[in-house]
Amino acid sequence: MKLNFRVLRFNPEKETKPRYQDFEVVVGEGWTVLDAMNEIKWHHDGSLSFRRSCREGICGSCAMKINGINSLACETRLEDLKSKRITVEPLPSLPIIRDLVVEMYEFYNSLTPIKPYLINPSPPPDKERIQSPEDQQVFDGSVNCILCGACTTSCPSFWANHDYLGPAALLKAFRFEFDSRDGGTPERLPSLDSKYGLWRCHTIFNCVNACPKKININDAIGKLKRKVISEKF
Repeated sequence: MKLNFRVLRFNPEKETKPRYQDFEVVVGEGWTVLDAMNEIKWHHDGSLSFRRSCREGICGSCAMKINGINSLACETRLEDLKSKRITVEPLPSLPIIRDLVVEMYEFYNSLTPIKPYLINPSPPPDKERIQSPEDQQVFDGSVNCILCGACTTSCPSFWANHDYLGPAALLKAFRFEFDSRDGGTPERLPSLDSKYGLWRCHTIFNCVNACPKKININDAIGKLKRKVISEKF
């Protein structure tokens, strides 16, 4: 089957603005968008730049905008798109380094204030800190986040202001705030309960629709809001 791929191209060192380039690709049965992008790079235009690594939906590096929706290229099957023309663009609202490769500094930097790691002031035990299956289940789904950036770059609040922590960072905060072994709320609270923290989430649900791991990010943020309010009052 032959499909048309419309790919956004941009080399800031040589061009003043992005442009689209069309490729006609003969695709095989069961191919993903990443398979097609590899075909373009290997056999059509070797200068095309995009990130990829695991091909298994684990590393998150191949996140890009596919037919208007942030997705993982390695998990997006061409037959599921049901279209003869596929438009591929970089994740929105981040600076383009080249073609589909974006600068992720702002995204990763938003994780720093929420301290995405276990904080426990009590002396470490001789073995691991034990947790019951019931306590682990409270935050279970949130551990599946692979930090691909699809949710945050789909968020209008982030588009409007990059100082906003964004859904990915808030989800990481939820993961540790609702971990029964964690005691880091006093350290995270100033960032969460701030001008650019939780209250900039307007429950638009773009993040839920974009998440390749089907995590209910809005539900996690809602629970985090209620916890912050309970801490204050």
